[in-house]
Amino acid sequence: MLAPAIRFVAAKGSAKAQTGSIQLLCRVKPGVSAGREGIVHVSGAGVELCVAAQARAGEANRAVCQVIAEALKVPKSDIHIAKGTKTREKTVMIKNITEDPAEAIECIKIMLQESATR
Repeated sequence: MLAPAIRFVAAKGSAKAQTGSIQLLCRVKPGVSAGREGIVHVSGAGVELCVAAQARAGEANRAVCQVIAEALKVPKSDIHIAKGTKTREKTVMIKNITEDPAEAIECIKIMLQESATR
């Protein structure tokens, strides 16, 4: 069975219940025109997004974090790329999740889908 595209990861050693991060599996298309930049599609397999930045010197990775931060209305400092810094397939982490994991996942999914429809 495939892992879900959006999943909760509990913080290690956390005494508080329900604290952790959300992982997003993303497919990134760098180097598109600025008018096409943003989230394209959200599915069970992952989040597809386009960024205008080129895939060199971490420019596209920074742009990915910016696009996701804007879509989810969270600080850019709460977002980082955990895996795939040199590939189009990336695992993006959203830190400081303190709400119920199921609610957080559903809220993030809805916000990403709304951002994709623009």
